[in-house]
Amino acid sequence: MNSFEPNQTPADCATQAAYTVKALWRYPVKGLSPEEMTQTALSPGEGIAGDRRYALAHGNTPFDPTKPEWLPKHNYIMLARNPALAALTTRWIEVANTLTIERKGRHVARGDLSTPVGRAVIADFIGAYLKDEVRGTPHLVDAPGHMFSDHKSKVLSLITQASLDDLARVVGQPVDARRFRANVLINGPRAWEEFSWVGREITLGGARLKITQRIDRCPATSANPDSGKLDVNIPRTLKAGFGHIHFGVYAEVIEGGAVTLGDGVQVSP
Repeated sequence: MNSFEPNQTPADCATQAAYTVKALWRYPVKGLSPEEMTQTALSPGEGIAGDRRYALAHGNTPFDPTKPEWLPKHNYIMLARNPALAALTTRWIEVANTLTIERKGRHVARGDLSTPVGRAVIADFIGAYLKDEVRGTPHLVDAPGHMFSDHKSKVLSLITQASLDDLARVVGQPVDARRFRANVLINGPRAWEEFSWVGREITLGGARLKITQRIDRCPATSANPDSGKLDVNIPRTLKAGFGHIHFGVYAEVIEGGAVTLGDGVQVSP
């Protein structure tokens, strides 16, 4: 863990020493289920390796893999408009570049994403599953080095356990962290303290990041991550309970390094 800044008080040091990485996730295919991780290596200007590497594009999406450019999320199949996706469990076997899909514990599709046939198997299943929610024939897209993030820059999304607990207090029931499709869950900070980090730097394990902005939350967070049903209106609850629709913050990696579950998190003064 890096040393504390000279102008920090002993109390600040003691508090930040208790900030830790509680969970790590990545989302190999935009809109599909998360993959829990025990460690990752971050690189400057990049997201978590493999995060949002693929996306399922609508038939009329103008994505060119030879000249990849960021496009707004409505061009892709996504939870905000396709909440039933949450009821699917996907597993990306990275070494084989193979994706499997399960529904209610039953295997329903498998495709080698390095082949046109394998990609078509996955896209065809999603098209049949979502039916008229898809515009045209869906297709699986990717491009070397491209990230299908909702944000134009390659970022990580961070949330904190205390803010999650405070939101659950207002909702009146536990709120699953998976609703927010975050990359990092941090334990230790006070509720909503992460908003004060905007414009500041933090360390996660051996990596250094800059917090860039709060995250506006959309209807995707209202989808139950197990059933896919819209059971809690998270944006409306945030607005009614806290006067905003923000949950979590975006961060850009400015110095690479390894991050492992349990690693310390420190915030610059």
